[in-house]
Amino acid sequence: MFDRRELSGDLAEVRDEYAPGALVLDSEGDFETLPPSVAENLLAVVDGIDPLSYPESWVPADAPETLHRIASDEFTVGAPGDGGVAWTRQTDPPTVFVKPRLEGSPEGFIDFLIAEALVEIGTDLPEQFLGFFKDDYAALADAVPLGSADTYQLAAALFDAYVGLHTREEFTAWDGEYDGLHDEWVDAGERLEPRLSVLSSDVASGRTGFPDAAELACAAVKHDVEVPKPFDALDSAAYKEHGAAFAVRWAERTFEALE
Repeated sequence: MFDRRELSGDLAEVRDEYAPGALVLDSEGDFETLPPSVAENLLAVVDGIDPLSYPESWVPADAPETLHRIASDEFTVGAPGDGGVAWTRQTDPPTVFVKPRLEGSPEGFIDFLIAEALVEIGTDLPEQFLGFFKDDYAALADAVPLGSADTYQLAAALFDAYVGLHTREEFTAWDGEYDGLHDEWVDAGERLEPRLSVLSSDVASGRTGFPDAAELACAAVKHDVEVPKPFDALDSAAYKEHGAAFAVRWAERTFEALE
């Protein structure tokens, strides 16, 4: 079910710098969340598994089932919205999973996604947004007039921005060191810009739903390109310092202004 992906060149050096010993595996099957049954398959390639768990009280009763699974002591890797690459520290060593949905994508782009995952492994940030919001997730759900699925999407986007505030300095520093990977990071940001330029008006007119807009704007934070209002407040030292409490207060104020 999993094949080890050999790394070379800059990508191997990034692993050595940020996540020494981490495994990168090609997944035979596509997934949003890996089922617990794959633990047995993983034990053939990793030394051990230590599942995360969070208090169930952090998760509103009507939250998507995936969030309840993440909170439980069930071995759960990945979540909807993770894209073509997922990673976990629940294995020893940490593991990056490359999904088959990336087949046909440019190799340089795939390499950047793997490099991004290795950088994130090397931080002390949580794997998923529930570990970031903790009991503030319920406060976020109360603060926004959104359904449970849209709240989930918004929370994931807000966490993505927070991660970006901690990782983009690394990507910036790759200029002149890991030039190919740096160029991919820059290119991904530039491809966001045409949609970002009309995002505020699209939200105001209802052409783009708020969670979708947040997802796009928060990706812009990670790529260090100009973030449109009202999401620009997330591109700040205050968010980096205050984290989840800042995100909840921002959501409250933003939706109050939209009413």
